[in-house]
Amino acid sequence: MRLTLSLWRLFPSRVYLVPSFGIHGNIRTLSSTTNVITNANLDAPAGSKHFLGLGFHKELPKACYGGRHTVAMLLGDGVGPELLSYVKEVFQVIGAPIDFEEVAVNQESEDVTFTDALLAMKRNGVGIKGNFATEPGQSSRNVALRLNLNLYAFVQRCRNFPGVVTRHQNVDIVIIRENTEGEYSRLEHENVPGVVESLKIITREKSTRIAQFAFDYAVRHNRKKVTAVHKANIMKLGDGLFLEVCSSMAKNYPQIEFNHMIIDNTCMQLVSKPQQFDVIVLPNLYGNIVGNVAAGLVGGAGLTTGINLGPQNALFEMGTRNSGRSLAGKNIANPCGMLLTSADMLEYLGHIKEAKLIRDSVVNVVGEQKIRTADLGGSYKTSKVIEAVLKSLRSQLASW
Repeated sequence: MRLTLSLWRLFPSRVYLVPSFGIHGNIRTLSSTTNVITNANLDAPAGSKHFLGLGFHKELPKACYGGRHTVAMLLGDGVGPELLSYVKEVFQVIGAPIDFEEVAVNQESEDVTFTDALLAMKRNGVGIKGNFATEPGQSSRNVALRLNLNLYAFVQRCRNFPGVVTRHQNVDIVIIRENTEGEYSRLEHENVPGVVESLKIITREKSTRIAQFAFDYAVRHNRKKVTAVHKANIMKLGDGLFLEVCSSMAKNYPQIEFNHMIIDNTCMQLVSKPQQFDVIVLPNLYGNIVGNVAAGLVGGAGLTTGINLGPQNALFEMGTRNSGRSLAGKNIANPCGMLLTSADMLEYLGHIKEAKLIRDSVVNVVGEQKIRTADLGGSYKTSKVIEAVLKSLRSQLASW
């Protein structure tokens, strides 16, 4: 299937998806939207960094009759359920051909519910989620989900949002984070009281996989430069291996400029001159840190999106993976990050027109009308932002 990429494109060239199998458990609901709307030419200009570039081939999960796809929706904690409810409302208005297999799973759910979430992902191949809030001392279900589904790459794009003024302009950074090892291996022990050892696992196999992913991504999306981030001056074996692999991989891509940078210098350079970065590839923990810093440069968590990718699954979530527990139920959370995430998911599934409808409406509301929640300097409630987005969507549809 040949697609042409448009704004905010985040996806790799080929994703192979497992076939469906039997329903497990009984706690899911299936919610539907109406028929697909088709009109307009939404092709992106080839080679444009503003559109994340070139066309690509990939295999999608088979659509049902009428071109509909079923997607796993994992509600998560905090504001996850309410933001995902707005996604369903928006999809209903635009007629997105998506059915949701909804799983009310969060950090505190029973193991059987978490298993249901895993099976929903394996059955459908594509999902969208709210974050699971992990307290100190708890085993993270976010990590468990990524490990069980082999979602080895997290791709987060941080770029200036139209109409939102920030300290730095012309920022357009793609962060590619190794998602399955490093400090997130969950291997800790207390040999004697008060002395804890935490194991950081870096392997040649997984470092090679993420390095190749990053360079392939750069080629595919007409990016010019890859920066490997590390702390090999101190962790000479672990981070040294990661740096060695990235440096070796760079030799296979002579058309891509390559450099490497120590993590502490990277953070300083990001907040002083972010325009020097293009694609950044990092081990797990550094990716978490740098991803949050980069998101702050372009407007914060409410404007960035992310995708977890593996050989068989794609799982979409907001770029900084915040659960927003302190915002839950207060009608103050910024819904735009989740709406833009849902647009990425639609585009991934080939529903380009519907994805553009959502993005254009969010840009219109936030960038042009300046209807914004408090995190972007506004005074509007979540519900008012959604009302404005829905109004913008209906206006676009009426002009078709």
